[in-house]
Amino acid sequence: MAVRNTTTRWGSVAQLLHWAIVVLIILQFVLGYRAHWATGFKKLSTVIPHKSWGITILALAIIRLVWRLANPSPLLPNNLKPWERAAAHVSHTGLYIILFAMPLTGWIASSARSFPVSWFGLVQLPDFIGPNRPLYDSLMTVHYWLSWTLVALAILHVGAAFKHHFVLKDDVLRRMLPFTKS
Repeated sequence: MAVRNTTTRWGSVAQLLHWAIVVLIILQFVLGYRAHWATGFKKLSTVIPHKSWGITILALAIIRLVWRLANPSPLLPNNLKPWERAAAHVSHTGLYIILFAMPLTGWIASSARSFPVSWFGLVQLPDFIGPNRPLYDSLMTVHYWLSWTLVALAILHVGAAFKHHFVLKDDVLRRMLPFTKS
């Protein structure tokens, strides 16, 4: 399998970044859900890794965006209608925006409550701002709604991939799957 993308297939680096982020987002939903309902030490022991994995997703999203800008994206099938092409572009852009916005809103919200953010206890990240409880509350609301927006976009994304695979019978899904041929 090629390392770099081609006009017909995502390369192994793009695939690795895609699937790593998918797995980490699922993990984040589990941790976020558990943290939301937990109290005391259980909450703390869930929120700390949630923050570390969030920073990891942010780093992977940066790498993924740089990689995508430096590599061609596989072409969309020729038989797509203009609105389908536009929907693909808008949904992918939305996913990228959320991959950046979610960790940043979480990090800034933590700063606004003077809750430290570290990467697995190895690197202490700087605070963006000083204490500000109203901003914290607002950012946590934004963070929460971004998570549900991400769920909606992910469902659309997976649904579109399945439509391509099972209905249109093209290679859009296969070209993102490792160990398959398009």
